[in-house]
Amino acid sequence: MTHPVPRPPTGFPAEDPRTTTEFWVVRHAQTTWNAGGRYQGQTDVPLSDVGETQAWRLAERLEDAAFAAVYTSDLSRARRTAEIVASRLAGRPEVRVEPRLREIDVGELGGRYHHELETLYPAYLEELRRDPWNARRPGGESMADLALRVREAFEDLRARHPGERILVVTHGGVVRVAVSLALGGHLQDVWARLSIDNTSITRMLLSPAGGRLISYNDAAHLEWDEEDTPDDAED
Repeated sequence: MTHPVPRPPTGFPAEDPRTTTEFWVVRHAQTTWNAGGRYQGQTDVPLSDVGETQAWRLAERLEDAAFAAVYTSDLSRARRTAEIVASRLAGRPEVRVEPRLREIDVGELGGRYHHELETLYPAYLEELRRDPWNARRPGGESMADLALRVREAFEDLRARHPGERILVVTHGGVVRVAVSLALGGHLQDVWARLSIDNTSITRMLLSPAGGRLISYNDAAHLEWDEEDTPDDAED
């Protein structure tokens, strides 16, 4: 299975393949809380039956694809997704746990239903609408906090795997930050405009000189599944 990297726009130089890392970044499969519309954050919620099916469909799509390494968040919904996918990859690579790939910490919002926030946390929602980048979830993190640790994690992975392709299984908030890193500019101007499907693939190049987004939120392996009910809250 090969997926060549497309050339950059005409007139722009290609990245140095010796120092550039190709990331395939995957959001975990659906959980029971995704299906029910509940905030998860760093609460360790397992995959639903639909999520198990989604993970196996992704595994079938990537069967025998070669990656230098597979990394995952330490939360079970990402780890289980990564283990299923890795079982079908070329060489059956070890799944390596990287805790910095965890979802944003939503603090007191964990377990709450989306519709409860207007009643229970009006001050937080007002702050979120006024300053979404720096608004901290009650007892948890802000997007600015998440971006700091995710940037550090991706820079470390890039330095560890120059000239290689790696698979990263993580969470919606982390995918948003990763896309922002690939696009450059101000991170706070990008993340709130992105929606991420369960088990979607986002491809990007990162190098010491910057990044380039190759493809985004590709979930073609789920398109025929009418039972799929994606939920894009902080997962």
